[in-house]
Amino acid sequence: MAPKLKSRSADEELPKYLRISREIIGSIERGRLPLGGRVPSENELIRRYGVSNTIARRALQEAEQAGWVVRIKGKGTFVRQNRVDRSAMRILGFTRNMREAGRTPSTRLVQALVHKAGHSLAVNGRLYVLRGPLCRIERVRLADGIPMMREIRYISLRFCPGIQKQPLESSLYDIYEKEYGLQLSQVDQILSAIEVPDDLLEVFGLRAPVPAFQVEGVTFCGKEQILEMEDSIYRGDMYRFSVKATR
Repeated sequence: MAPKLKSRSADEELPKYLRISREIIGSIERGRLPLGGRVPSENELIRRYGVSNTIARRALQEAEQAGWVVRIKGKGTFVRQNRVDRSAMRILGFTRNMREAGRTPSTRLVQALVHKAGHSLAVNGRLYVLRGPLCRIERVRLADGIPMMREIRYISLRFCPGIQKQPLESSLYDIYEKEYGLQLSQVDQILSAIEVPDDLLEVFGLRAPVPAFQVEGVTFCGKEQILEMEDSIYRGDMYRFSVKATR
């Protein structure tokens, strides 16, 4: 009788760099690598697994793209400290939020288009209508070079004429205040738990879906004066939302 062939596990079918990356992430999840702790270097991975420097480097890149570690030039690779706290009780832009969290924010503008038609959005049981013309902008927001959120905003050209010509890689809240003299008065939002959609995996540098938050909202610059509407996807493994309620 012919000997039985030993079946290979799903992990064994993966490329070597992915298996090493998963082991690193598993060690972080189990607490073997503490928050802020140093992750094995490329040379240490080469010795431990008997792999090339290309595979070792790619394993660390994979763990970094997944948001579990951060590489600091000249120092090494470290377990990322924690998720960014995002308060649902404050009118707080991405740039300031990241700086308060000790991260370096940046923005990649995908597109900015002017539309004559308006846009509507239902939030907390109420239908809001933003009349055209408006500017639809799509951006990817990054912290320490890691994509944290994809946002789409619909901005009223009545309040912000010509905003499509502004430097949209910078803070919109700063543009509203400095260029148009606008003060934000209220933000109504709804938060939904989802997964990063398949069509956004590449945008976030992911190979498989991770938990995410979808934030839809309406921003006012005066009583019943709608300045913008938002539809954003936040990485759930990178963010933690906080809410305060009083009786």
